[in-house]
Amino acid sequence: MDYNSPKLVWDCRVSSNIFLSINNARAQLRKSERKVADFVLAHPDQVIHMRIVDLAQEARVSEPTVVRFCRAIDCNGFQTFKLELAQYLANNPRIEQFSISEKDSARDYTFKVFDALLDTLKRVRESIDTAAIERAVFELAKAGRVEFYGFGASSAVAIDAQHKFFRLQISSAAYSDPHIQAMSALSLSANDVVVAISQSGRTRALIDAMALAQQAGACVIGLAPSGTPVAEQSDIPLHVDVEEDSEHYRPLPSRLAHMAVIDILAVGVARTKGVAIDAHLRKLNRELELLRS
Repeated sequence: MDYNSPKLVWDCRVSSNIFLSINNARAQLRKSERKVADFVLAHPDQVIHMRIVDLAQEARVSEPTVVRFCRAIDCNGFQTFKLELAQYLANNPRIEQFSISEKDSARDYTFKVFDALLDTLKRVRESIDTAAIERAVFELAKAGRVEFYGFGASSAVAIDAQHKFFRLQISSAAYSDPHIQAMSALSLSANDVVVAISQSGRTRALIDAMALAQQAGACVIGLAPSGTPVAEQSDIPLHVDVEEDSEHYRPLPSRLAHMAVIDILAVGVARTKGVAIDAHLRKLNRELELLRS
């Protein structure tokens, strides 16, 4: 079979948002096919210019696996898949990579920062695995204790998450010290949940703390880039694929993307808990009003 044949047979029945179609199918894909899905979601602009052999090489799978992936999302082949992807990207243009120059005015770099952040949030929204979100919400809603682990910029996300879940009447804590994380993990049980947050997905101390929590029986939810050790080790990985520029000053879109995912989880847990938590939050807001001038 000639997988690179230029002949196009239009038989692609995916939704108007191909990212949503891939996301919805992801849970039913084989492990090798998920590698293709993850690469496509993270690098769509590159994929539309690739041959099937190129995508197979980048995703570290075989060419037949790429074909199976295309058929799993209701495309009859690689070329029709690329055409659908290209059409979607043409109708949903991506914002240029963030960059500033000495000639930029305050208005220029203000708009550039907002554009970069909005584009990042849109990309994460398109690629987030909603089936994994549902599993994570289920575990969080029934947890006896929820702890958030993160280092550096991710520690700020962990603190923000602890605040949100504390308001939902869930015993929660945020730790950014590796020794405290280790001691905390060792005290967990099968009814508890750890949310490990990492922009790189490769922090050794965080991976060690995750292992200790899992040995104690706790469920570990990981917010990290796909294909990284943190994501691979998590019981429920929530992939947040955001490119960062470590050489020049620029905003940290992954931090805001992680916070957005935390908000999604908090909304899901509040929805699961229902009217009881609604009444609690209304009471909480009334009491807080008394503290304001």
